[in-house]
Amino acid sequence: GDGKQEKIDESFKKVKRKVDRFKGMTEEEVMKKTLPDLLDYNLDYVIIGINPGLMAAFIGRWFPGPGNHFWKCLYLSGFTEEQLNHMHDTTLPVKYKMGFTNMVARATPGSKDLSSKELREGGKILVEKLKQYKPLIAVFNGKCIYEMFCRELFGKKPQKLEFGLQPHKIPECDVALYLMPSSSARCAQFPRAQDKVHFYIKLRELRDQLKGIQKTTEIEEVDYTFNLQLAKEDAKRLAIKEEQYDPGYEDAYGGAYLERGAEEGLAENQTNGHCTFSSSANAEGAQEAATSQTEGQLPDGQWMTQSFADQIPNISSGPKDGSM
Repeated sequence: GDGKQEKIDESFKKVKRKVDRFKGMTEEEVMKKTLPDLLDYNLDYVIIGINPGLMAAFIGRWFPGPGNHFWKCLYLSGFTEEQLNHMHDTTLPVKYKMGFTNMVARATPGSKDLSSKELREGGKILVEKLKQYKPLIAVFNGKCIYEMFCRELFGKKPQKLEFGLQPHKIPECDVALYLMPSSSARCAQFPRAQDKVHFYIKLRELRDQLKGIQKTTEIEEVDYTFNLQLAKEDAKRLAIKEEQYDPGYEDAYGGAYLERGAEEGLAENQTNGHCTFSSSANAEGAQEAATSQTEGQLPDGQWMTQSFADQIPNISSGPKDGSM
């Protein structure tokens, strides 16, 4: 009223707008919801999680988080022909023989909110589900889930845990146990979707192997290694092939493009308009021309056959003679 601007309190600036994630429902109300299993008989895979997150329980769908890599990995690995999302989860058991379940049915903000009693009872319930539906492969979505399962089923965690087919077996159950990285984007070891695709591809290969399906031999995995010394030797052995004869080359450059024949060598001082090819008789002249060039440049005609192996830097040792 007096025209003076009031001073804004610092605490007022720090007030953040609260996002209504659950359409007016509180977290306590959402935690009372459950996420129904998607299970059926004769499934190839059953994806196993620890327990539903709040958003999954609220929506009633599997892997609804936009940062979760599950649906993207399915598409990139060839499981699905198109990019699916959580709204397609009910189609997977019929179309792709893939089901879903959790160790614990209660929804929580995080797995740390679960009690040991819940995990112990959940492990027993999970075993009964696997014995009842008998899927081909039980897929554990993350190391933490499988460690908890082993602790409750076998009484201890595995000493050495690696991704892929597991050596452990559920008593009186032939279901194969498979461990893959967590599909969550918070998985520190595999932070991107493309980092996890390999394990989805291997899961499909395991399915084919257990079913006796002959896999194609068109593509085979190869372990790639790089050796700087071998790279230098290969570069010295290999020469850059000369370009094939181009009918339009003469018109473009106004010179005679003479191609080396199969039985004859290059004539002395042959030219193709711009590049000069020296024979063995003119080796001394070529050497003099090379010394007259500025350092780092090549005389005309030698750019096509020059080996650059000696120019590969040796990264294993520091600079020599004080040069960069």
